[in-house]
Amino acid sequence: MKVNIALLTVTDTRTIENDKSGAILVKKIQEANHNLIERKICKDSKIQIKKILKDWIKIKKIDVIITTGGTGLTGRDITPEALEEIADKHIPGFGEVFRNISLETVGTSSIQSRACAILANGKYIFALPGSSGGVTDAWDKILVHQLDINHKPCNFVELFPRLKEK
Repeated sequence: MKVNIALLTVTDTRTIENDKSGAILVKKIQEANHNLIERKICKDSKIQIKKILKDWIKIKKIDVIITTGGTGLTGRDITPEALEEIADKHIPGFGEVFRNISLETVGTSSIQSRACAILANGKYIFALPGSSGGVTDAWDKILVHQLDINHKPCNFVELFPRLKEK
């Protein structure tokens, strides 16, 4: 099953041309045979991030939104705060598993990551770090499996039809 994905890079310094982490995700989305529906870059601005995410969660054909950047500890890192304000539900296990995986690659520096995931309007939104290693770990060790309908014992894709249940 093809998953329809929108990709947002949150950065004050990169463009589409030099967005290495975004380019890695575009390639991995294509390799997994999913559809990249939309790709944007925006500044580290909670207002801008929320506006784009709110627009995207209204688009029926988008299943998943992935953000990269803005998950660290500096004053400009506000992606988790933007997600907090639009979340219907949190998926704490995503960040927990991501930081556990990151221990293998960056050691105890993994505690600095605020990678997280939420549900908003029946869409999964994953906030990944801006580093190429971070997006690679998140995709290769979590998302590639959870966005594959064939992954067992369960996966995010099989829940799509039930995410808006009341």
